[in-house]
Amino acid sequence: MVIKYNRKPERFLSLTEGAGLLGIPRATLSKYKLPEADATIGNVRGWRKETLEAWQVSRPGRGNWRTT
Repeated sequence: MVIKYNRKPERFLSLTEGAGLLGIPRATLSKYKLPEADATIGNVRGWRKETLEAWQVSRPGRGNWRTT
């Protein structure tokens, strides 16, 4: 029996891929307090692209820490 699903498989980004997406070195990203992973397989974490993009926009950074 063949079961067909009408949805695409989800894509999760590794730490290395997430660093590439955000334009920062992997070593730097690994030091940040990242959002909770969207998926974990063994001890490998994965994030949706949208999760990392939202985190990057909302995190305080150089010149982005004041809320006035």
